[in-house]
Amino acid sequence: MQDLDLTIQKGEFLAIMGSSGCGKTTTLRMLAGLEAPTEGEIRLRGQRINDLPTWSRDTPMVWQSLALFPFLNVRENVEFSLRMRGMASAERKRRAMHWLDRLQIAEFAERDVTQLSGGQRQRVALARSLVTEPEILLLDEPLSALDAHLKVRMQAVLADLQRQLGITFVYVTHSHSEAFSMADRVVIMSRGRIEQVGSPRDIHGAPRTRFVAEFLGSANIFSGKVIGRDGAHAVVETASGRLRVDPAARALSAGEPVTFTVSGDRVSLSATPPAGDLNVIQAKVVSEEFVGATTTVHMEAADGTELKAQKSHAELAQIEIRTGQPVFVSWPVQQAHLLPAAA
Repeated sequence: MQDLDLTIQKGEFLAIMGSSGCGKTTTLRMLAGLEAPTEGEIRLRGQRINDLPTWSRDTPMVWQSLALFPFLNVRENVEFSLRMRGMASAERKRRAMHWLDRLQIAEFAERDVTQLSGGQRQRVALARSLVTEPEILLLDEPLSALDAHLKVRMQAVLADLQRQLGITFVYVTHSHSEAFSMADRVVIMSRGRIEQVGSPRDIHGAPRTRFVAEFLGSANIFSGKVIGRDGAHAVVETASGRLRVDPAARALSAGEPVTFTVSGDRVSLSATPPAGDLNVIQAKVVSEEFVGATTTVHMEAADGTELKAQKSHAELAQIEIRTGQPVFVSWPVQQAHLLPAAA
């Protein structure tokens, strides 16, 4: 891990993302007290908690494996942490049943956890973590073992629960759809450091580094050198030809290297050269990827640059798309996002 400085707001849903080995789970484990930082401080409500044992932090974790006890029934699993705290039996049962009812699985209270579906076991794990009514809940890829349909349902359950309870959720995931659909803020990590923190809308629309743009996978990325101006726009020589960008974010000088991105949902496709004040690249269709109501069209320019466009099925019905077909990829100059100079 490199130096890491992160402030988590009370009551927010924070998602941490990054490729394997980037440090996201290590960060979560340090918050839980399962790993100790080599230096620096972890503070909760302003109080240093580095030396507090796991059971004293009030930061329970929902594991990827769920870690339910197969020798206990559903209610007993939920009661377990309360029993470890010495709570009386009647109060343990009352609180366990309250959370099972809240998560809509009270009818399974006396059932063996081995007899539950994946989604039901997930709710038991959530109830077990929430029964102590913590201020912070840590979640380590809790939906990764569920099928696609259950994942979508559980995303809605988690997001609604977090809003209702006002508990701080710190959620580690590989899934873009999970993080961007549920979180108030998203942290993108790489090699033990934070690349960007922001709202899903801000990160998607304005990636701060090339790594973030590549990690999101939804943007077309171009690099080149500024060779001049065309009115208010800078002209950039790229491998795919001369393209224009709006340098409103910063002044650009001739010869300066730049990298900019264009989101796949901001580009247009046409079978003939489009009219208007646009950047245009000719490419050929490589493949199509269907994702729900949209399709990602993967293309390749003459120089080998990979391009993508995300379109609704209705939009694609206006142009015949088939593998190997030549198409024109275009976008307004203002849709290009210029990465910071150090990115």
